[in-house]
Amino acid sequence: MTDAAVSPGALAERRGNILVITINRPEARNAVNASVSIGVGDALQTAQDDPEIRAVVLTGAGDKSFCAGADLKAISRGENLFHPDHPEWGFAGYVGHFIDKPTIAAVNGTALGGGTELALASDLVVAGEGAKFGLPEVKRGLIAGAGGVFRIVEQLPRKVALELIYTGEPITSADALRWGLINEVVADGTELDAALALAERITCNAPLAVQASKRVSYGAVDGVVAADEPFWKQTFGEFSTLLKTEDAQEGPLAFAQKREPVWKAK
Repeated sequence: MTDAAVSPGALAERRGNILVITINRPEARNAVNASVSIGVGDALQTAQDDPEIRAVVLTGAGDKSFCAGADLKAISRGENLFHPDHPEWGFAGYVGHFIDKPTIAAVNGTALGGGTELALASDLVVAGEGAKFGLPEVKRGLIAGAGGVFRIVEQLPRKVALELIYTGEPITSADALRWGLINEVVADGTELDAALALAERITCNAPLAVQASKRVSYGAVDGVVAADEPFWKQTFGEFSTLLKTEDAQEGPLAFAQKREPVWKAK
């Protein structure tokens, strides 16, 4: 029996005109495996196809982690982390999956690596006081391959973004708010309520006007953001090259062995 059959990787719940999608792997800090990508991707598409849904809120189960990024154990088993029928939707069925309904990330707990990339892929972000954001991939010999490298440079002042990319060090939700990476910081445990309140401020407006506004603001035509396409192509190329290097093997190994990595630049 597969993990997806035992417990769905994501849960979807209607709250009036809002669809709440919850990554449902708290025992694994909501790390993304195939079941998460299927659950989130399908729920997001449901939101796009249902005219009664006017906004989406994405959050994580539990209170420790919004999303810990890719499930390294699933990767070691050779599991495909993308949606098997829609690989173009990208990591978690979300980062490359454009919909014209507004999306809000309710970040509860840490959101490092892929968790930050989910926040970057969302239109708006509400985070708890204890939340942390960062792209630590360079500490493992990799790059933030789910849109993180190019989106964070778009969403932060360039030098702030490059410091985060180059150092791999995290920032607090207070700093993320100060630099405009997120919209609001709230008390831990109230992230979902705050995100729903923000969504309600959106859903009281004319839905077709909101959706048209989102399409224009992103330059999206038929669900494709043309400006992102060359960045995705380069990201996949660089990521594929890095995966073949000794450093990319050394990074995860050093992490598993709880030691400092020895980089060889090859």
